[in-house]
Amino acid sequence: MLDPLLLILFGFLVGILASMTGVGGGIFIVPILTLFYSENIVTVQMATATSLFAIIFTAIASTVNYSRQKRIYFRTGLVLAVTSAPAAYFGSWVAGQINERILGLIFGFFLIAVAARMVMTLIQNKKENKILQIATDAELVNHTRSVVIGLFLGFFGGFASGLLGIGGGTLTVPIMTFGLGMPMFLATATSMFTMMITATAGSIQYIQQGSVNFLFALLIALGTVIGAQVGAGTSRKMSNKSLTFVFVLVLIAAGINMILKFK
Repeated sequence: MLDPLLLILFGFLVGILASMTGVGGGIFIVPILTLFYSENIVTVQMATATSLFAIIFTAIASTVNYSRQKRIYFRTGLVLAVTSAPAAYFGSWVAGQINERILGLIFGFFLIAVAARMVMTLIQNKKENKILQIATDAELVNHTRSVVIGLFLGFFGGFASGLLGIGGGTLTVPIMTFGLGMPMFLATATSMFTMMITATAGSIQYIQQGSVNFLFALLIALGTVIGAQVGAGTSRKMSNKSLTFVFVLVLIAAGINMILKFK
């Protein structure tokens, strides 16, 4: 087993990437815990629970920074949280009841498919030279279709968050960009705000199950909180296209990780 203090360094690196792309970082934290700390994290469920608890702090730190940059659609984020928060709690409960192998494989292939779709959309928009029309926060929440899409798809993002120990951003960000038409620089920031609520809801169930290793979670969180500030600042300097490209790489890595994990 590696020195637990190295979790601070791992957390710092994960926090940078997580904050930049709007994901919680669980797609990296869970493999790190299961691979290098199996003596303390004896089951995948414990790794999932510890990861999700640590993600709360990443999301809070990122939300504070993005709020200062005025990049968060708070009302839209709350709409998604209406279904994603209870779904995360439910997903955490389900994780303790079933073998998650099949769902993990489906989720892995789904992430790769979403990545492919985002690449195709980038290419198509470049060919058609489209100008991105950005709706305001108020316009989105007052649009019935957007609210229904957000509520419906938010449930699946929250469920995946609780079940797999991820922040849910790998689903929430595509929901915002494809379903709600938000640009990447707003979707990644708003995702962190929604994740703050979703990860808390999912963690409550895991704490009740006694699955969280609080020491490891807090060591990771110490690193991610610092890394999240770096990531949020870096993303501010990146174009929408560059952020999308980085997010696509994260989706592919997450998808491959899920497939290898549950094969």
